[in-house]
Amino acid sequence: MIRLSLAIASVLLLAASASAFAPPSPARSKSLHVMPRQQQQQRAHGALRMSTIDADATFASEDAKKQIGNDAFLNTNLMQRAMSGPAKKNSERLKIGIVGAGLAGMVAAMDLADAGHDVEMFELRPYVGGKVSSWIDKDGNHIEMGLHVFFGCYYNLYGIMKRTGSFDYALRVKEHIHTFVNEGGKIGALDFRFPIGAPVSGLQAFFKTEQLELDDKFHNAVRLGTSPIVRALFDFDGGMDMVRDLDDITFTEWFTQLGGSRGSLDRMWDPIAYALGFVDCDHISARCMLTIFMLFAIRTEASVLRMLEGSPQTYLHDPIIQYLEDRGVKINLSTGCRDLVHEVDAEGKPTRVTGIKIGPSDEVREFDVVVAALDVPGIRKVLPENFRKYPMFDNIYKLDTVPIATVQVRFDGWVTELEDEVRMMDISGDQSDGKGGGIDNLLYSADAEFSCFADLAVTSPTEYYKEGEGSLIQAVFDERAFDRSNDQIVQDCIDQLHALFPSSKKLKCTWSSVVKLGQSLYREKPGQDKFRPRQATPVENFFLAGSYTYQDYLDSMEGATRSGLMVADEIVARADGPGGLKAKSIAAQAKKEEAAVLA
Repeated sequence: MIRLSLAIASVLLLAASASAFAPPSPARSKSLHVMPRQQQQQRAHGALRMSTIDADATFASEDAKKQIGNDAFLNTNLMQRAMSGPAKKNSERLKIGIVGAGLAGMVAAMDLADAGHDVEMFELRPYVGGKVSSWIDKDGNHIEMGLHVFFGCYYNLYGIMKRTGSFDYALRVKEHIHTFVNEGGKIGALDFRFPIGAPVSGLQAFFKTEQLELDDKFHNAVRLGTSPIVRALFDFDGGMDMVRDLDDITFTEWFTQLGGSRGSLDRMWDPIAYALGFVDCDHISARCMLTIFMLFAIRTEASVLRMLEGSPQTYLHDPIIQYLEDRGVKINLSTGCRDLVHEVDAEGKPTRVTGIKIGPSDEVREFDVVVAALDVPGIRKVLPENFRKYPMFDNIYKLDTVPIATVQVRFDGWVTELEDEVRMMDISGDQSDGKGGGIDNLLYSADAEFSCFADLAVTSPTEYYKEGEGSLIQAVFDERAFDRSNDQIVQDCIDQLHALFPSSKKLKCTWSSVVKLGQSLYREKPGQDKFRPRQATPVENFFLAGSYTYQDYLDSMEGATRSGLMVADEIVARADGPGGLKAKSIAAQAKKEEAAVLA
């Protein structure tokens, strides 16, 4: 009865908040000012300019423009665009070099090859995937560089997977519930399973959650009831504009301004913040957090989670590689870019990239166009110093990054099985295809140093389950634990799992792995969004891709996919015609040959 009363009170609070944000009725419009549509559009463009992006001024491609701005968040047609490929095939054929074979680079290569260009890729590591990489060790274990979860709003990435034919077999849909595991095995959840979709399903999930005490739940409802999310339910542009304006404060600052409690932050929002960006609410941008919540509130499917059947290499990358190889794209592994060969103007500013130096012998490979599809530390290593004469490139050095450590620990039983100790110990027979004991979903915890974790032997069993063995827990530690030794991190992981699942103390760890990434995602702290560069640069034939580049989304797999599609769109839009990239390349080559003759 108390829970029901609280839910009713919260609904009334949200309704009151909505009416406060709502446009005035005709009877009230004489006394209240209504912003004309033209001014609303100008305001939206102003919000984009705050992030150094003005779509009309900086994007040559109409398709690239569709990936930014408020409409991009609700545009499910983006899946069809990603699935179908570029809108046209160029009449001119460019020779394109892509530095980096992560998700952004491979997606860009797909589109550019389909548009009729010769594409060659260069990857420093002996495997593709970037921050979504995985590989097999000498004992046959699949090792990952992170824990990869697919949200329902990953429209572009799902389009790419449909295009390569992997969507229908590569992903396992999880129950529509976000589970928090607390010390002592106590479970809290945001249970979105409800006959009515968003926003009602989300509202009832927050009202019913066991993760918050009654007082914190009330204050949580107060703050969410006065948030841009409420306005977005009937005025998405207005709500999203409010969110964009919150990039300069932390989520904690925003949340506590009008009633949010510390208890809500500690018990619910911090685990979510760590899972999104590996930083807590005291340090993550309010814009980052509210962008995700906005999607959850508007789209029922946005909060639905999927995980791969097995490793990213097998189920995500291999189909893309096959797609690229079928179209003649060459991928050079263990072949990093050592330098960008470029021309300069009288001030020493770069004007054109003519090629790249690769390998220990500094072999020069010439291209009409070069794309740097790298992460933040990668692009910093590749950019020559004089590129920083342009503010756009210099801003990249203002982006901070976060370190993470991905831990895998295998046990001789089912760690997350809380209800049946006999089942926990039972590893007999074939328990593949998700038949293992425990929780088949992504898990969060406010009582552990890992932001999120999952039992891959249950959630992604095709390659992670081993007959005769139990759980394979994969957990991601943030910078709080990064500097510890690998052995200590493994032990801390085991100890903290035992604290969350007390019955698991009877199980033994049979294998472990630690992968450290000193600079992973860019740090989603306040004020960072404006430093993210666009894909087209001041150097006419040099382009950027990667989830850190500006694509109006977070540093994520979906963000990487968006950036890859956008950079390809920009190149395709600029390729043809007398002033196009091919014409400029031919002119530059002729000028070079003429200079050589005169010399």
